Amino acid sequence: MRLLLSGLDTVEAAYYFRPSLGCLLDFETIGAKREAMKASKRRDPVLLELGGKEFMLAGHGTGSGYPFLMENGEAAIQFGEFNNPGFYVTYRSHALWHKGAQALHREMRDWATAVRMSHGPEESLSRVDFTFDVELPVVDFDEDSFVTLAAKDAQHRKDRRLQTLRFGEGDTVLRIYDKSAEIQEASQKTWFHELWGGVNANVWRIEFQVRKDVLRRFSIRSFQDLFDGAGDVLRYLVHDHTTLRVPQNDSNRSRWPLHPLWLLLQDHVDDLPAQGVIREVDQAALLKERLIRLASSVDGYLKRTAAIDAVRRGLPWVSHAEALDELDALLRLVHNPLTWRTDVEKRATQMRLGQW
Repeated sequence: MRLLLSGLDTVEAAYYFRPSLGCLLDFETIGAKREAMKASKRRDPVLLELGGKEFMLAGHGTGSGYPFLMENGEAAIQFGEFNNPGFYVTYRSHALWHKGAQALHREMRDWATAVRMSHGPEESLSRVDFTFDVELPVVDFDEDSFVTLAAKDAQHRKDRRLQTLRFGEGDTVLRIYDKSAEIQEASQKTWFHELWGGVNANVWRIEFQVRKDVLRRFSIRSFQDLFDGAGDVLRYLVHDHTTLRVPQNDSNRSRWPLHPLWLLLQDHVDDLPAQGVIREVDQAALLKERLIRLASSVDGYLKRTAAIDAVRRGLPWVSHAEALDELDALLRLVHNPLTWRTDVEKRATQMRLGQW
């Protein structure tokens, strides 16, 4: 049993690049190319050369609301002129293992400068997959050997042989699977064999997929936060969230001794860079998130207000500004100045006491 490789296999990040004077990223031209692809019913993407890099432009937008998608061997980039953030980047596995996240992030910022875009606020990480590849000749555990905070688990077997274990969903997902078999049967990423030092069998991957909310709890927002403090979130994952144990007769599974595989993993993680963050409670971020949710709800009511006003006035639609004026007038009608201060103070007190 030995650790062959560890690193990042997927990273997703939002960038707040915005067009500057003389921007070389012509959204109108790109949109025309995409529409031409749709009209001709072409399935092959169109080549774009931008800022010294080549991309393949897809003939469709994305499910997350971006009108454009372009890809190359290093990343898939969702973008739009009026989206905020303007760019959402998924860095590919091959590029992360061969160039590294730091170099890819630097090149992305350099590319934005090359096409004359301003950088805006700091980038925001949305997903990071931490992976550990271990040569494991004997698999002597199953799903019942794990002690985990995850509420759900699943396993996949082939020819009565365990291939994949999965724990959790949503913000934190742990997968332990036969990476050698996955390469042979699905991904064909045989370049991993070279990274593993020539090993091509009996390699199992331990993979933690972590999303934004968990990253934020450990002060990981930007790439620099990730480089400086990946050890903080990983210590939590391998010590507190999930552990692999050697089954005993004791009914308390948390008292079972740690499996040698997990001891190997913990030793490696304990040597990674960390800031000593146990958990972070970012009050300002919580309040901002609450405001954004309220704004989203109000926007829905504003659209309903506009629709009612349009029907009342016999118009096909009503502008955002007109709907705001209408809603403002209605709010002034229902506003009660005698209870305003008391009600606001009551809600503020509840929030300070943690009652959201």
